[in-house]
Amino acid sequence: MLLTSLLLGLLIGLQRGWSARAEQEGTRVAGFRTFGLLGLLGGVVGILHDRFGAVPAALLIGGAVGALMIGYARAFQAKGRVSATTAIAALLTLCLGMMVANGLALIATALAAVITLLLASKQRMHRWVAQLGEADVRATARFVIIAAVILPLLPNEALGPFDAWNPHSLWLVVVLVTGFSFAGYAANKLFGSRLGTLATAAIGGLYSSTAVTVALSGRLRAETGEPNLLAAGINLAASLMFARVLILTAILAGSALPALAVSIAPAAALSVLATIWLLARASGKNASNEPVTGSRNPFELLPALGFAALVAVMAVGARWAESRFGDAGLATLIAISGSFDVDAAIVTLGALPADTLDPGASALVLAIPVAINTLFKAGVVIVTAGWSRGKTAALPLLATFVAMMVIILAQFA
Repeated sequence: MLLTSLLLGLLIGLQRGWSARAEQEGTRVAGFRTFGLLGLLGGVVGILHDRFGAVPAALLIGGAVGALMIGYARAFQAKGRVSATTAIAALLTLCLGMMVANGLALIATALAAVITLLLASKQRMHRWVAQLGEADVRATARFVIIAAVILPLLPNEALGPFDAWNPHSLWLVVVLVTGFSFAGYAANKLFGSRLGTLATAAIGGLYSSTAVTVALSGRLRAETGEPNLLAAGINLAASLMFARVLILTAILAGSALPALAVSIAPAAALSVLATIWLLARASGKNASNEPVTGSRNPFELLPALGFAALVAVMAVGARWAESRFGDAGLATLIAISGSFDVDAAIVTLGALPADTLDPGASALVLAIPVAINTLFKAGVVIVTAGWSRGKTAALPLLATFVAMMVIILAQFA
């Protein structure tokens, strides 16, 4: 117990000592050894509190905090620099030792790792903050309100027509959509033009592979990038769509995952191979490093609300179709609507009672929309870029669609 407290203090102290390595001996308030002792002191305080009550523990904590405050006050007077980072890290180290003594060693270890990582990321985080604009800060605040303020306040129970609406689950859809969008934007800002087309395709493919297809097809038409690289980006986004479908199905409709994986996995492998082949053909050629989506913040609430509204309408429609036509009507509804938005179909299916559809039928009503959505992307490429410029990207998508349909017919016929 005490050894763990000491080691956690030394972990944080290692980073603090390294960051202050250029300072003269005797000018540092707390370094490697001091942080180790603070962690050990926290463990001792936790034991004393359990054995002898709060008074001796409070005296030790007060003495340690007082010594730290005096040391940092004198350091400020001597150096004229204002920074509370090391002082706060020292107090946290003391608390981590106390947590270990109270049986929370695993949580304390995880927190120590996070604290050390934050302290070691000073320069990178400062550069990132310097690049932020007003829109970035505003978008971050909006997402925190959506995910951390509104979501916990919503009731987690069945309401509305046919008991089809769960406010907590519906708002979770908004959190997921805006979260994907916000994460993609942040990563695009972080990597910028260094990764260019492929970075944008990968980021966008996490939340809308169709949107990426439209954007890159426009660049194919305008000839603003190397064709094979743009085609690789389109197929990379499609590959990530397959992965996203399997992950969402595992989370929201797990019973359908095994049969759906049999339908999707070969097509996903074909899409990955096409991406690798196109990248190999594009290697050594000059491609534009300009990000596809530009620098505008794509964090918008209305599309997410529209998606949640679509899920809500589909949930009511699914319950009505089930009560009116049975399993056949429900499966048809999910399959047709899922052709336009695969994620909505997965969320709708996952919201149904576990015994509504058997796993095979569930997999079928999800596999068909995925195949049709892939065909739709190929159509977008051909219509937007034209056959001569878009065939390099469209042909792998068409081959993926054909492979999926063959497997679906063989599996469910």
